[in-house]
Amino acid sequence: MRLEFKDLGKRFDDRVIFRKLSGSVGPGEILVLSGPNGSGKSTLVLMLCGLLRPTRGEIRYLSDKDEIPRNAWRHELGIVAPAMRLYEELTGMENLRFFARIRDLRLSDEELARRLREVGLDPGRKTILRGYSTGMQQRLKIAQAALHDPPLLFLDEPGSNLDPAGQDWLEGWVQELSKRGKSIVLATNDRRELEWGTDHVVLDG
Repeated sequence: MRLEFKDLGKRFDDRVIFRKLSGSVGPGEILVLSGPNGSGKSTLVLMLCGLLRPTRGEIRYLSDKDEIPRNAWRHELGIVAPAMRLYEELTGMENLRFFARIRDLRLSDEELARRLREVGLDPGRKTILRGYSTGMQQRLKIAQAALHDPPLLFLDEPGSNLDPAGQDWLEGWVQELSKRGKSIVLATNDRRELEWGTDHVVLDG
């Protein structure tokens, strides 16, 4: 899976968020988006996901040499972002089971349990999400984003709320995905995460 974008610009009314941003990311690559708060990193992520229309420019999803239509993008990507919402009245397992059904994924409870263990969560935990720490909730967001094994992952501040052990785990997880040929877009200002990129796009605000 390859993502290409060219000359992207976005404005809200009279406010210009950014202009003429270009970049690309392909299998095994990690594209880092960085810039000061308010520079438009999260806005750019939403545009690249197809959730927000650019004011100008073009975005292309490519499989081999064939372009993927916009209405099929959601099948090719997973997203971790601060605005993501899980269901606070459900357990971690129940959340994953729900999202699997939404995506029409036929995953057994054994497979869902494995996905929870991969992100460091106990699949047997009966606590509803409201009782999770913020770090545990972040790990569950990551598990949900990767549930359908997408070829392209968007990670918007993925290390937020993670303790040092969680940040170590996240780095290993991202690098493993890269080795497996996943395309990764990482929006961050974290000094450690900035070093993971194979390419960078800097938004100057």
